[in-house]
Order: sequence, then structure tokens, then C-alpha cells
Amino acid sequence: MSNKILNILLVEDDEVDVMNVQRSFKRNNVVNPLYIAGNGLEALDMLRGVDGAQPAIPEERRLILLDLNMPKMNGIEFLREVRKDPKLQKIPVVVLTTSDEDRDKVAAYELNVAGYILKPVTLTSFIETMAALNHYWMLSELP
Repeated sequence: MSNKILNILLVEDDEVDVMNVQRSFKRNNVVNPLYIAGNGLEALDMLRGVDGAQPAIPEERRLILLDLNMPKMNGIEFLREVRKDPKLQKIPVVVLTTSDEDRDKVAAYELNVAGYILKPVTLTSFIETMAALNHYWMLSELP
């Protein structure tokens, strides 16, 4: 089962949403390590390692859960940077956002996201969404 462990980076600036993801993981017995970045710039530093340091997130079996509406560097800008970086470009990214805008969906899919999920309004719905995501990545054969 340890070969199914994913290193998950949640890129999210809303503390309530961070807590909802953490609660959802706990309720669904998700044991994958969860790393949290408050914006795209912080996430890139965590993925790349800052000033030559080791990345804060192990380089194998990574998955990114990405909000789009964030300060400093929004989700689409972050995705563009990730897709340009040869060391990061193959990391699967699932957008988890409140944006139901067609332009955001199109931009995200043009940048090869693995999925686009609207954030559920209630905690119960959030828990169900995270359970479905967990089930999906347990079945996926990520390198």
C-alpha cells in the first residue's frame, strides 16, 4: 500500500477551505501527506526548493490540488509556470475552485489539468468530493 502514497500539495489561500480539506482527509482516512501553500509563488518554492535547498515536497508521486483565485500569483499563472518547468510539468494538477467561469475552465484544461472541480458549499459535500478524489488517485497508476 505504501507505493500508493501520494505527496499532495494543496495550493489554497482560504483558511476555511484548507481546514475543510484537512477534515475531509481525516474523515476519509486519507493518509497521504498534505503540504499547504498559501499562493502560487509559495507553491513553486516548495516544489523547486528555495536557493538550492531540497524541495519541501518529495519529488516522487506528487499531486497538486489548486485553487484559482489567490493573491500574488493566481492558479492559472501558477499552472503556466509549472507547465514550463521540465522538472514540474508532468505533475498532475486538479483544480479545486469556486470559479464556474468558462474562461477559467478553458484556460485550465489548455494547461493540461487532470480535473476541474467546483468547491462544494457544505462540509458534507466537501467530504464526499475528497472521498471521490481519494478513490480516483488510489486507482490511478501515477509514476
